[in-house]
Amino acid sequence: MQTGLSDSVVLVTGGAGGIGESICRAFASEGAKVIVHYHESFENADEIANEIDGFSIKADLRDSSQALALVDTIVENFGKLDICIANAGYYPSESKPIWDIDEERWNQTISSNLDVAVNTARGFLREASRTGSGSLVFVGSTAGIYGESGHSDYAAAKGAITSGLLMSVKNDVSILGNVRVNAIAPGWTITPKKIDQGINDDLVEKATATMSLKKLATPEDVANAVVSISSDLISGHITGQIIEVAGGMEGRLV
Repeated sequence: MQTGLSDSVVLVTGGAGGIGESICRAFASEGAKVIVHYHESFENADEIANEIDGFSIKADLRDSSQALALVDTIVENFGKLDICIANAGYYPSESKPIWDIDEERWNQTISSNLDVAVNTARGFLREASRTGSGSLVFVGSTAGIYGESGHSDYAAAKGAITSGLLMSVKNDVSILGNVRVNAIAPGWTITPKKIDQGINDDLVEKATATMSLKKLATPEDVANAVVSISSDLISGHITGQIIEVAGGMEGRLV
């Protein structure tokens, strides 16, 4: 199926990470010019950008001024910005019940997920309000839909992105013309970071217990869904929706 993305300029925040990298490569395979955003992972971002004939750019998206400047830089260099994938986020490595999560970790997790998504949306949609077109895709998580024991901070941030934020922003942009806002919510996905943390048979069994498809997702599964929902040709009448890439998950044991 044709996606109609060959002339598009696409920003992927957090593009140097596991899922982010796959999203960048998926858009590039459709002929899009991809902007690989990073905060700290310069070497990986630069390598990916070179391989896909893209462009890497640094910004701390917790800072709203840097988010706005990021979009301005892209438009100045490439003349436009058609699609924004708000993928950047932070997942605390240590599992803790809410009573053991201190204020510092809570605030860091909220800032590095919800604030980053808000600042990214603000920057992109400021440009979309000028052009009257664009596609914004938030990358959330099934943690924000079903919860996740030990990561209430992360689940709260992702849940806010794919509920109140998504539904409000898709209504905000209704006055702009052809601007769509959607979200992808990955479930358990086999990323390099997950592999480093250790994935054994017991964990897979628990993770897939409520799934119809008894397997974990790959970053490519998520990337393909992102490309599809971003495309006006494929998904031109879809907005305000959350697409779960989670094998039919109906809840969580872990």
